[in-house]
Formats: sequence, structure tokens, C-alpha cells
Amino acid sequence: MSVTDEALALHDSAVDVLNAWNTEAWHEDSLRHTMLAFLASNPNGCMRANEAGHITASSLVLDASGKNVLLTLHPRVGRWIQLGGHCEESDSSVVDAALREAREESGIGDLDIDAHLLSAHTHPITCSLGKPTRHLDLRFLVRAPEGARAVRSEESTDLRWWPVDALPESAEADTIAHLVGLAEKR
Repeated sequence: MSVTDEALALHDSAVDVLNAWNTEAWHEDSLRHTMLAFLASNPNGCMRANEAGHITASSLVLDASGKNVLLTLHPRVGRWIQLGGHCEESDSSVVDAALREAREESGIGDLDIDAHLLSAHTHPITCSLGKPTRHLDLRFLVRAPEGARAVRSEESTDLRWWPVDALPESAEADTIAHLVGLAEKR
């Protein structure tokens, strides 16, 4: 697979975000270094066509009060998770990818994203490639304006605001609680 200028711009933005990530725990720093090593060896590491794995961008979307989180019931995963997805060549950076995904999946146009990395995660998945791969997910904090109304997209089975302290049983509760805890420190 050839490397385009757009793929390189996404790649460089992922490297910049990871280099700037002020990790608090040794396992976060270890993951940061692992992702940086992956990107150092793979200039197409942000593109979904990269079968070995690829960077994805997701968002913890909180309402204006910070007491409610917007979650999607993901059709492939079958659980309530944060919004996010693949980087596209039209994204100028991984931050832009996270914001685009949050806007597309929430229907809320005036979201505000914190460009500093909130967290990162890696997991095996069979995504749109139809083959087992790895998502190396960069997670950002996004705030919705007062009174924001979410509109479910075709990418979601359901979409709802949930109180951060009363998530549904089928939510990725540990992940959401961890991200909310990090967001509260900002």
C-alpha cells in the first residue's frame, strides 16, 4: 500500500498527540511507547486498510454539566461504548477524526474537543476489513453544549445520554468510568 500525503499527515498528528500525552501510570506510558513504535514502523498506521492494525479515534462525549455521557449501542460490539471510529484521509489530524466521528454519530454539530489525549487503548477486533486486526484507539474528551440533543446515526443501534453514575448493564462500564475519572481531573 502506497503512502499518501494525507496518510502521512494523520500519522504525524498521531505521533504528536502521543508524544504530548502526559501519562500518569506506568501501563499508560508503556502503551504510549508501544503505539509510537508501531507508528515508527508503519507510515500507513492510521489507515483502516492497514491489516496489521490501525489507529482509531474516539470521544468521551459529556454534557455541559459533566454528569451525563453520550453512548452508542454499537451494532458489532453489542455494548454501550463511547463514540468513535476510523480515521479518514479527509481528516487533517487524529483530533479532527475524533471530532468528526463524534459529530457524525451524535448529530450534534457544535461539540468542543480537548486536543490533549485523554487515554489510549488497544484491542483485537474484526472491523470493516472483515479480517481480525487491532484497533489502537486514541481517546479524547468532548463536551456538548447546554441542551444538546443527540440524533442516532445509521452507525448505531441506539444512542442515549446516561448518567455517569448509572450506566446500563451492557456498557463498557470500566472503560467509561476510567475515562470519566480522567475527564474530571481536567
